[in-house]
Amino acid sequence: MNSLNDRQIKILKAIIDEYINTALPVGSNTLEKKFSLGISPATIRNEMVRLTDEGFLKKVHSSSGRVPTPMALKYYVNNLMREQRLSLAEEVAVKEKVWDYRNDPGRLLREMTRELALKTKELAVATTDKGEVYTAGTANILEFPEFFDIDLTKALLSYLDEVEFWRGLIGHLEQTDPVGFLLGSDLGLEVLEPCGFIYHRFEIGNRQGIIGVVGPARIPFGRVFPTIRYFGDLIEEIVKNW
Repeated sequence: MNSLNDRQIKILKAIIDEYINTALPVGSNTLEKKFSLGISPATIRNEMVRLTDEGFLKKVHSSSGRVPTPMALKYYVNNLMREQRLSLAEEVAVKEKVWDYRNDPGRLLREMTRELALKTKELAVATTDKGEVYTAGTANILEFPEFFDIDLTKALLSYLDEVEFWRGLIGHLEQTDPVGFLLGSDLGLEVLEPCGFIYHRFEIGNRQGIIGVVGPARIPFGRVFPTIRYFGDLIEEIVKNW
């Protein structure tokens, strides 16, 4: 991958921020009007062509605008994302709601999943390699234009109940950082190409598990990542004395 110059980074970040907020292809006119980039319209257009050639953007057939590719979204997460952490009051509220279930692993994961769905407004999932799957916030995905596609929604919902799918996913996650994300083809199924999954790995006793959220690939990373990290860390804090 070729390195990006400062101008390209500024344009790419603006495109991704706009796309996360709107789910719409982004054109040079939108960038010029909504963002103070200090770059001429002609230069913006030329750089968008270069970013497309480099694989960071793709053209949508019905529009003159561009949308970020999974490669661009990964670059954004690794280099450009600004995290928006939960407030201390929000963290304490979550902890108080789940603390009473600290001695019941199943109920704990069920309540953690429910709270995660409420906090992120996404579809939350927790699962272990022993075959337990907990979900909450299924209705949240229906708010996203990507899931107006009934075939995509049916496929995603069907896989929520597939224990082997999640067990296989756990086995293939990178073991370096407990927090990570999968986009599009990373999920291993062509039908889930428009989706993203942000997760935190954890251990409960002799069980490996993950808790995370599923949504469109343009998931609001800056808000969701620190929330996932807090929930995963909280699980490990609760179970460390078992």
